[in-house]
Amino acid sequence: MAPGTKIGTDPLGKAVDVRTYRWMIGYLMYLTSSRPYIMFSTCLCSRHQANPKESHLSVVKRIFRYLKGTADLGLWYHKDTSFELTTYSDADHVGCMLDRKSTSGHIQFLGDKLVSWASKKQLCVSTSTAEAEYVATASCCSKVLWMRMQL
Repeated sequence: MAPGTKIGTDPLGKAVDVRTYRWMIGYLMYLTSSRPYIMFSTCLCSRHQANPKESHLSVVKRIFRYLKGTADLGLWYHKDTSFELTTYSDADHVGCMLDRKSTSGHIQFLGDKLVSWASKKQLCVSTSTAEAEYVATASCCSKVLWMRMQL
């Protein structure tokens, strides 16, 4: 998906079959376990499962075409494992134009291996970029604390 792309509700668009759209989103969610870089695009598309339109379906089909063209990409884990935990977080201030909520994202590496990632719309409406980043960091820190307990 191109940076800065926003997917609206498209009230004038032609409706598509809800079951097919949900099946496609479910398949993409399954694929995010080995292709974390499609997580953000998949989550944007999944917000329109209640009333999908042709414009939403075309975005989902574009993701599938991308996956077909990059079938040789994915995650590969070697057996030598370092236990150094590194994490990154980011937020997209006012990412959703419908309800003005921001989107948080964070990833965790164990050594140089990606072990956890998330992209989620925040539960609160942030009034500034700093507040959106703070909410994203708090979510990331809770995940890191849980991972440290498990390790």
